[in-house]
Amino acid sequence: MTSNPQSPPRVLGRGSWAEARRIADVLRKETIGGALLLVGAVVALIWANSPWAHRYQAMTALTFGPHALHLDLSLAMWAADGLLAIFFFVAGLELKREFVAGDLRDPRRAVVPVAAAVGGVLVPALLYAVVNWGGAVKGWAIPTATDIAFALAVLAVIGRHLPSALRTFLLTLAVVDDLLAIVIIAVFYTAHLSVLPLLAAAVPLGLFALLVQRRVRSWWLLLPLAFATWALVHASGVHATVAGVLLAFAVPVLRSRGAGPGPGLAEHFEHRFRPISAGIAVPVFALMSAGVAVGGLDGLAQAVTDPIAVGIMLGLVVGKPIGILLATWLVARFTRARLDAGLAWIDVAGLAVLAGIGFTVSLLIGELAFGIGSDADGRVKIAVLAGSLIATALAMIILRVRNRVYRQIYEAEQVDRDRDDVPDVYQQ
Repeated sequence: MTSNPQSPPRVLGRGSWAEARRIADVLRKETIGGALLLVGAVVALIWANSPWAHRYQAMTALTFGPHALHLDLSLAMWAADGLLAIFFFVAGLELKREFVAGDLRDPRRAVVPVAAAVGGVLVPALLYAVVNWGGAVKGWAIPTATDIAFALAVLAVIGRHLPSALRTFLLTLAVVDDLLAIVIIAVFYTAHLSVLPLLAAAVPLGLFALLVQRRVRSWWLLLPLAFATWALVHASGVHATVAGVLLAFAVPVLRSRGAGPGPGLAEHFEHRFRPISAGIAVPVFALMSAGVAVGGLDGLAQAVTDPIAVGIMLGLVVGKPIGILLATWLVARFTRARLDAGLAWIDVAGLAVLAGIGFTVSLLIGELAFGIGSDADGRVKIAVLAGSLIATALAMIILRVRNRVYRQIYEAEQVDRDRDDVPDVYQQ
């Protein structure tokens, strides 16, 4: 079931049934990943504030890797530069699939979540910059990113009857958010640039693209090329996670003409790597990055009143909802977009507040801005955790109020899904 191409765009539109099924599968994996992420973060916090804190610090500082390749990195840096490249590879696959074969290939559908993501980046960055003007302004991008795994884990706690439109909107917004984050990292957080390694990275990247365009799936060919691309991008000074997005964008989404039924190569890779990203890469990064010594109530009070922390918490709790709501309202105002049946602006507000949950990418940007293990980085971690918890509590209150309405919409969706399905967009 798809909307009439001539009808106005929808805010929180349901989308096609094929897309709803695929989104549901993605959300199940990301929700499990979110639970593991929370476990990793809690373990790190408890460990870093226990009598064995020195062992946690020693573990994250453990260095290994070939020096000749500039890969003699600490365990924390391997998690941030290496494992998160897998996370951004999966995010890149998802983003490309959405715009090539998903519902967002229709610009009328894409404009709402894309505009919401842009608003959710600009306003938090502006709030942080105002609070820290003349000071630690280089951390402006920290409160701009939504952690999809963390947010979906919260959605799973709120209830299993949330309409697919709410989950789909949040996922799409967060994927676009991730792309904006990687652009910000590449442009604003590259401390030095070595041109030769960056140019050399084009060779394995080009070979990788050539093979995947020919639908080659052999891991023994593709993985060495992907690793070479990652290592050369890392050596260039550009953050290595950028390599993950570049590799993802090289993978074709649609099946070649004449191919039999089945998923395209991008979906194939996504199925293979999403469990690794959600189940290993992000939780391990949380374990390596979330451990910060709070220093008791006095230390916590000092940390959360620091301008860096205030800017981050304001950005996540206030800036994100304002940016997303304002951008969404403006799109609805000028395109005459309508809310889907049964939904109201309070639902957009609930999602906008939920998008204030920042973790993985926020912690990464904090490390890039202030340095791993610095005093400022410690305040960043406390502020990101505090802001995310506040956003979680507020979102749960708002969305719980609407739980009875969501249950009715969910039950109607289950009836509709018993009807004929739409053809698979991959079989082209």
